[in-house]
Amino acid sequence: MKILLIIPAYNEEKCIKSTCQSIINYNRKNKTNYDFVVINDGSSDNTSKICHECKYNVVDLVNNLGIGGAVQTGYKYAYENNYDIAVQFDADGQHDVSYVKDIIKPIYNNEANMVIGSRFIRKDKKNFNSTFLRRIGIRLISWKIKSLTGKKIYDTTSGFRAVDKNIIMIFSKNYPSEYPEPVSEVNVLKHKYKILEVPVVMHERLSGRSSIHSWKNVYYMLNVFLSMNIESRGR
Repeated sequence: MKILLIIPAYNEEKCIKSTCQSIINYNRKNKTNYDFVVINDGSSDNTSKICHECKYNVVDLVNNLGIGGAVQTGYKYAYENNYDIAVQFDADGQHDVSYVKDIIKPIYNNEANMVIGSRFIRKDKKNFNSTFLRRIGIRLISWKIKSLTGKKIYDTTSGFRAVDKNIIMIFSKNYPSEYPEPVSEVNVLKHKYKILEVPVVMHERLSGRSSIHSWKNVYYMLNVFLSMNIESRGR
């Protein structure tokens, strides 16, 4: 199977090289063949320059589209290049490439169409579990997704996830620009595809700022709920 790691990057000059090199080193050591593409989301720093100097596979977006637009660009690339599995992989050092094999395994075995790397289905002291308020927000979103779809998802905002060809096609055409992780989960479940979670360990980001940074704002949570409601009913 052809496997692609999609790496959205906005102003990640401090860690993009170490992130990409970790994939290259893992491939060499384990004789795997994970391809990757960096989606440079209109960065104003040296992210693009570093990628080109290192001869990484990179797509430079002229304007900053935000995390949803950058990830959808990655799915378009995966679809157009006939990849069997696409894996979202953060540029900031949070995701560990050694867990990719665990995330793609249920897809290999035809057990799921989407697999989410979850911090919350197995307790691990090494895991970076984010702030208390963000964890409360994740639980509320989890409750809302179950109320809409009947499916319990624990790590609703995890950006470490793999999808099969069916979902690659869907996301290449329609991927949410706002609140992409929970809204895309509702989209997948709405289409009657199967989502599984597997335990992973995540690390604290090496640099940069999370694309989700308004957890103290009630207005933000209301918008997440509204977006999921709209997605569940179809647009």
